[in-house]
Formats: sequence, structure tokens, C-alpha cells
Amino acid sequence: MGTGKPTRGGRAATAAAAPPPARPAAPPPGPAQGRGRAGGRAPVAAGGADAPLILALPKGRILEETAAVFGRAGYDLSPALSESRRLVHDCGPLRVLVLRSSDVPTYVSHGAADVGVAGSDVLDEHGEDLYEPLDLGIGVCRMIVAEPTAAPVDERSQMHLRYATKYPRTTLAYLRRRGLTAEIIALSGAIELGPLTGLCHRIVDITQTGETLRQNGLAEIDLVGRVSSRLVVNRASLKLRGDEIAALIERLEAAVDPG
Repeated sequence: MGTGKPTRGGRAATAAAAPPPARPAAPPPGPAQGRGRAGGRAPVAAGGADAPLILALPKGRILEETAAVFGRAGYDLSPALSESRRLVHDCGPLRVLVLRSSDVPTYVSHGAADVGVAGSDVLDEHGEDLYEPLDLGIGVCRMIVAEPTAAPVDERSQMHLRYATKYPRTTLAYLRRRGLTAEIIALSGAIELGPLTGLCHRIVDITQTGETLRQNGLAEIDLVGRVSSRLVVNRASLKLRGDEIAALIERLEAAVDPG
């Protein structure tokens, strides 16, 4: 769903970094309307007008939820749900790439795919130059701040706070909004383990029910934002294959909101 960029790979960043560049307010010219994001280099087109539209989708549970939405819109993505190890699937007018969720914005931004589905958390973290015409209403969860129930943080103290997260860029923006300065530690998994080992005082992560937090002695203390999966479009493809993409968006809109 900019940077004084926090560094990746476990290095520290602080909320005192320079503010991020502003995003453009207006969407690109084309047949569909929606919200744009700025940040990547100019993309290239994924294919000619006679080629199938290339659709980048994330692996896992979101793939199944996405296939259900596309199915209601009249697109059969069942080949992409097979148990095979294939990563490219021909699904009628669509060619589906099955990727890690964090790679979807990169493939679409650089033109290896015309359209894709990505979580707003991934989009905010990447900041790629993509057009977002539609919230699909799937993959809904919350991005939260949590800390140990037994060791709550006193923000009024002068202690050096450390936040561990998979989302250093988003965490930095959150800290700025709160007027806090803290060290950001980038992790790629098992975020809940950070406070339990003394690596950090707090975490920023996504959750649906909060059960994993509770089982690890953590309590949610703040909401960073709500997360859902979005349809994203390559800007060059929007110009070159506008009619096809507009038809796809229209059918998906009807599938998301049948009323």
C-alpha cells in the first residue's frame, strides 16, 4: 500500500534523516483513473499488443485470494495454482509470473510485467513508479508497533530506542510522524524474536489477529497503518496497451464490488 533512506541488512538509521521526496499528485494519462507512486526509473513495455498481458502475482495465500477475485472477473488463473514448480503460467489472455511478494513491484516497474498484485506494505516500502488503480480488498491486515508486555518502553526517558522491522523505510516515516528518534534494525524474518533477545525494544510488523504477538509476550501499542493488496500497472504499458488494461480494471472493479 521517500527516504532519508534507512540502510538495509541490520545497519542503523535514525528518524533525523532528510525528508523523502514528494510523490506526484496526478496520475499518468491513460484510460483509467487511480493513484500513482513515484520512485523508480522509467519502465519499459512488457510486450506487444498481440502478446498476452503479463501479470505478476505473489506466492502463497495471496495468490489463492487473487485467483478468486480474478475468477469472479472472468479470468481463470487455476494453472498458476498447480503444484508444479513452474513460475510462468499461460492463463488465456494473461501470462502469470509467480514471484516473491517483495519482487512484484520491481518486475512491474521495470516492465517485465504489465500489471501485478502487491500489498500496500510492500508498495510503501519499495516506492516504485507504479500506477495503482484499484484496491482488491484482499490480504487485509494491520501494520503495528509492539513491545514486550513485561518491559514497556517509557518514551519520555532518554534511552536509546531500537526498532526491528522488515519495513525500515516505512518505520522511518512512522517515527518522523511521531517525532521520535530511534535506531532502526532491518530484519528479514522472525521479527518477534528481536525484543525477546534484547536486540531491540520494539518491533514494526504486520499482523491479522495478534496471536503470534501474544504467544511471544508482546503487546500491540500503536497502529502504523492498514494493509491490503492493490492492482498495480506499469506506466508504459498503460499507454501502449491502455484498452486491454482498462478492460481488465473494469472487470476487476465489478468483481471486487459486485454491488
